[in-house]
This record gives sequence, structure tokens and C-alpha cells, in this order.
Amino acid sequence: MPKVIIDFDLCKGCGLCVDACPRNIIVIGNTSNGKGYFTALYEDEEGKCTGCALCAEMCPDVAIEVFK
Repeated sequence: MPKVIIDFDLCKGCGLCVDACPRNIIVIGNTSNGKGYFTALYEDEEGKCTGCALCAEMCPDVAIEVFK
């Protein structure tokens, strides 16, 4: 099962990963990181992630890693 790891310290909450995810399992959370940005969250409790890594490719801050 694929696993997505988001580095909350690097994430600026731009939302590009949210738009890129075809399964809609990445959202912008309601808590901020140390820099004051509301960061992206990976919410895949149903196992929908295919490991396509579009979220990581779209991230301008290289804050996302995808493991298959």
C-alpha cells in the first residue's frame, strides 16, 4: 500500500498537491506549522492512494514523499 509523507515544516499550504490528487485524499488542514502556514494533510483511511506521486511532483517546496 502506498504511503505519502508530508514534511509539515516545509509545507506552505499552497494547495497544488490538493488540486493534483486524483483521489482527493490530500486536504489543507486547520492547524498551522511553526511558520504559520496551514499545511496539507494526507487522509487515506480507506486505502485509495495508488502511489501516482502527482502530489509530490506538483509540490514546489519538495515537502512530499511518496513510497510505493
